[in-house]
Amino acid sequence: MLFIKGRECMKPLADLIRPRTLDEVVGQQHLIGENQILRKLIEVNHIPNLIFYGPSGTGKTTIANIIASLSNKKIYKLNATDAKTEDIKQIIQSLNTLEGMNGIFLYLDEIQNFNKKQQQTLLKYIETGQITLITSTTENPYFTIFSAILSRSTILEFKPLTPEEIVEGLKRAVELVESEFYLYPLTYEEEALHYIANVANGDLRRALNALEIALYPNCRTEGFVLTMEVARECTVTAGFSYDRFGDQHYDTLSAFQKSIRGSDPDAAIHYLARLIQAGDLTSICRRLLVIAAEDIGLAYPQAISIVKSCTDAAMQLGFPEARIPLAQAVILLANSPKSNSAISAIDEALADLKVGNVGEIPKHLKDAHYGGAKKLGHGIEYKFPHDYPNHYVKQQYLPNRLKNKTYYKPVPNKIEQGFVAYQNFIKNNSQ
Repeated sequence: MLFIKGRECMKPLADLIRPRTLDEVVGQQHLIGENQILRKLIEVNHIPNLIFYGPSGTGKTTIANIIASLSNKKIYKLNATDAKTEDIKQIIQSLNTLEGMNGIFLYLDEIQNFNKKQQQTLLKYIETGQITLITSTTENPYFTIFSAILSRSTILEFKPLTPEEIVEGLKRAVELVESEFYLYPLTYEEEALHYIANVANGDLRRALNALEIALYPNCRTEGFVLTMEVARECTVTAGFSYDRFGDQHYDTLSAFQKSIRGSDPDAAIHYLARLIQAGDLTSICRRLLVIAAEDIGLAYPQAISIVKSCTDAAMQLGFPEARIPLAQAVILLANSPKSNSAISAIDEALADLKVGNVGEIPKHLKDAHYGGAKKLGHGIEYKFPHDYPNHYVKQQYLPNRLKNKTYYKPVPNKIEQGFVAYQNFIKNNSQ
């Protein structure tokens, strides 16, 4: 809350200085820069159904407001967090009024909070063009938005702002505050703005909130300077943010596994730190066990046993001590040789089953431990490998339909090449 020339204003700073034109918007130049798609659509005032997807504080609502202000249609705004189906029906009814004769413009914020039925209520009117929908979401729209709406909309991804862009936004805010709201001249240390920008994690709103915290207690102080000390005080709770139940969680887990698979221990430790900060110990342990089997696999078969010991220890210890065996497991896996031969083999075999490429089990492999088995020809001519040199004898195991199929394809690492050498030895030195 700031003072507007001596009067209290209840609006947050982020709302007070919200841009009203595209030229005032910070960031998202891939969408609103010169000759970029969204700017061109806005300039010709031809707005299709749009889905704004991206993290908080990146300008989704601001740009939607700018579009709405330029529209010649009746404008409605809803937040899906608290909006009901009845609210949608009331908006639809306005299509039969004089105000709605040219169609209506609906800005629906946080659409991921609408269930499928609520989204379907809009579909008929979106399809006919009676409602132009702009919606925003912080979660992956392919997971949270009804597919029929997706197919009738253009998805635009909003990216986290860079620290440089956030500094630009903060400077604009300081200028506006000083000229329109502040009682006394306001100055700042450049490094203080950069500090706030760096801990904001791509979120301009968070940076502006931190700036507001710094300014509000000092808005009546003559000669106030925003220093590094003040910046640190007002950003104690800022910085890393994490949604354990959103797609950010799965993106982090994905980056975590891919960093280990790519043999980058530093990146893997970084993403482990993010997951630890989120406090989701179960997801970390589960993913480490998956990685040990999927990505390290037969190149280092003992890895899964070691990782199991580390994850068991982590679960028993709990945070913060759990970070130690988890880090041990991550560094071990990232530096281990890699092989996906096991998962490739089983996935190929499952794929054959899915399309019916199966075949009958050879008769000599069928169960013969019951009366009448021999009459059916089951188990006859089976050769017991332990009765032969090197415990190996050549015979067919796969069904006739698949007898020449190779699922397991060894990759060039010490362990699996040892398997290959052993197989060659027993096959060349046996009957």
